[in-house]
Amino acid sequence: MNRGRFIPNIIKHYGVLYETDRGWTCEVNLVAWNGGEPKLDIRTWGPDKAKDIGKGVRLAKEATIKLHDILGSIVESEE
Repeated sequence: MNRGRFIPNIIKHYGVLYETDRGWTCEVNLVAWNGGEPKLDIRTWGPDKAKDIGKGVRLAKEATIKLHDILGSIVESEE
C-alpha cells in the first residue's frame, strides 16, 4: 500500500456536475481507492487526474441508495 498517497482507479464515470474556469470538474464516478472496494465517489478532479485530486465524498452502496431516496423526495416535494 502507498502510505500517504491515494491512488484512484475510476471504474465507471457517471457524469460531470460542473466545471470551473480552471478546468477542474466535479464528477460522479465509481472509484476504487488503493485497490479497495469500489464506492460511489463525488469529488473535484483537475486536468491531470493522477495528481489533481480535490476534496470529495465516497459512499458505500447502502449510503448511495439512501441518498437516492432522499434526493427523490426532495425533487418530488419541489414539483
